[in-house]
Amino acid sequence: MKELKGICCALCTPFSEDGERVDEAALRRHIDSMIEAGIHIILVCGGTGEFAYLRPEERRRIAEIAGQHIDGRTGFMVQTSAINTADAIEYAKHAEGVGADALLILPPYFEGPDADGVYDHYESIAKAVKVPLMPYNIPIHSGFDITPGFFKRLMQIDTIRHIKDSTADITRIQHLLAVGAKVFNGGDPNAFFALVAGCPGCVWGAPNAMPREAVALYDLVAAEKFVEARDLWRQMFPSNLFFWNHVYNASVKAATNLSGRPVGPCRKPVRPLTAEQMAELKERLMPLGIG
Repeated sequence: MKELKGICCALCTPFSEDGERVDEAALRRHIDSMIEAGIHIILVCGGTGEFAYLRPEERRRIAEIAGQHIDGRTGFMVQTSAINTADAIEYAKHAEGVGADALLILPPYFEGPDADGVYDHYESIAKAVKVPLMPYNIPIHSGFDITPGFFKRLMQIDTIRHIKDSTADITRIQHLLAVGAKVFNGGDPNAFFALVAGCPGCVWGAPNAMPREAVALYDLVAAEKFVEARDLWRQMFPSNLFFWNHVYNASVKAATNLSGRPVGPCRKPVRPLTAEQMAELKERLMPLGIG
């Protein structure tokens, strides 16, 4: 079992220019770009991968391509959420079968169950696969908040020790760490502070556009070179704040395309950035020499 730590890039799913076809060649190139930059873990079919807009067969195909192409060169995660437990187990077994080192899983969303039902959901998936599960807490979208108290309960399940927390609440992150969680920060504007607080890593969309900077930030904090890390973060923060305050996937894809890593547009109905927004994003990326 691979240790889960470092920068996990929540990989963009490259699409054709009309957004209707997964560009498999671009997917492989983008994976190579992340590995060459030193990214520690690649996550496919996450929120930044537009999983909510992917057809079931596309989700499986992307996982298959990623597993084959990564081929052990870096860590590999698949987001395998589904509203009902049977579908979530099916996605989980498939991801395990194509080589995933861990699975990122939301609580059941939209008209979801109570806390006992959420616990049963994770427990059922854990019994079906051997790889670690990383619950994904983003209550603004899932409708269920995995609190520190509830996560402590989830840790009764042997394969749950990690959580991706996207509340962008540094107090929440510290509370999770205090109950023994291995927290991967998912709130872009908090990346530096979460690493300093003791998070073993980040699951993050921004590394699609700035993988070397993200890895360097992690390395500097790990080496306790906090002043250098802070100075790098000051260059990264403007664009990360932009991502957080605008339509996220459209912003990250725009930045990734500007960085010379073509990933195409988002799938409709997500619209591209306006000309005014694009101009602001380019300005925010200037400290990093992107665009």
